[in-house]
Amino acid sequence: MTSTKKILELNAFDMATSEGLSPEAASLIARRWRTFGPTSMLFYKRPLNLVRGEGVWLFEADGTRYLDAYNNVPSCGHCHPKVVSAVTDQMGTLNTHTRYLYGIVYTYAERLLATFPAELSNIVFTCTGSESVDLALRIARTVTGGTGFIATENAYHGNTSLVTEVSPSSASAEQRPANIFLVPAPDTYRHGVEEASRRFTQSVAQALRQMKEASIKPAAMIADSILSSDGVYPGEKGFLNDAASLMRQAGGLYVADEVQPGFGRTGESMWGFQRHGIVPDLVVMGKPMGNGYPIGGVVAKPAHLAAFGASSGYFNTFGGSPVAAAAGLAVLDVLESEGLQANARETGSYLLAGLQDATSGHDRVGDVRGAGLYVGFEFVRSKGSREPDQRAATFAVNALRERGILIGTAGLNGNILKIRPPLCFMHEHADQLIDAMKATLSELE
Repeated sequence: MTSTKKILELNAFDMATSEGLSPEAASLIARRWRTFGPTSMLFYKRPLNLVRGEGVWLFEADGTRYLDAYNNVPSCGHCHPKVVSAVTDQMGTLNTHTRYLYGIVYTYAERLLATFPAELSNIVFTCTGSESVDLALRIARTVTGGTGFIATENAYHGNTSLVTEVSPSSASAEQRPANIFLVPAPDTYRHGVEEASRRFTQSVAQALRQMKEASIKPAAMIADSILSSDGVYPGEKGFLNDAASLMRQAGGLYVADEVQPGFGRTGESMWGFQRHGIVPDLVVMGKPMGNGYPIGGVVAKPAHLAAFGASSGYFNTFGGSPVAAAAGLAVLDVLESEGLQANARETGSYLLAGLQDATSGHDRVGDVRGAGLYVGFEFVRSKGSREPDQRAATFAVNALRERGILIGTAGLNGNILKIRPPLCFMHEHADQLIDAMKATLSELE
């Protein structure tokens, strides 16, 4: 069986070597190592030296152009002119801390909250997804009086001290706290959709029983509704509902992490949790909100936020600043004016069907699955064994990079390609990715 891989180990460059690198790249790596130290990570066997981005394209210092099929942060596309203009104009007008009144911030809050179910009508702005999750977990503990959390076994939710505890894909060798309970993601490839959903619900029920036996009161279950880091499992619509109901019956909350599936990426709806017809207690957002400008948020049911505010309160110097609000408003404008959610649905279906057709005869491709412009591409040693093949995935990522395509890897065993391009990704870009994947698979065999 392939060994478990942590998120920072996936597709990582060996910082101790400069073999095959240009003198300029080798010099930059040496400077990075000297200034950032050993915690600094880079992608690919031959790291990228990027100097410019535009739409779905990234450009290296030597002029090489790459199709970006990986970065969900620039949700509207790299350096979108409307976002750049909005941020620049507001930065040139006013940007200070959040203890004053600014009309643009409330305009943004109202526009954003209008995309949520009516029950979720309050928002707290932060600077990052990690801050958002940290705050949501604190709210859950205050509201419920509990400390027990459930997360999936290879989830990534952020990197604060508290959030790392529910982010096993990035956890160190330190022992997991006793109040954190991990459950397997619903593996629809190996168990089928219905059975995988049933197993997931049973795992949550078992975790709640274990909490009770340990005299730990439940606080919340947190889940990314497309299970990105677990390997991209969109699953059957509604598979989260029974698990969330069990948590609520036990006195806990359901926290939806929308950093990756949100803002129209899954195509069918603005938010990933809406695919499942469920209303979370708390929703956390981050990266794509500002198309690269740092902004995050927690959307909450008013009663939960009131309970937290009565005992703790919260202040974030730059969370929801005028410039952050300008970036967020521009993103909402672009999503609407350019029909990016509809494009995610239509182009995503086209890409998924094309990849499935192109790989149907390859024994080392176990499954290709997805929702909208979020696709998981799973490598196995053979279709018969369904054993994860991490080496094949790493080979494919680097081979695609040499063919001008950027993607990443995910999953407990690092054997799943994670395809999540900016939402302006069109048919011609999908065709380029499909053709490059065909050539890569031929080379792999």
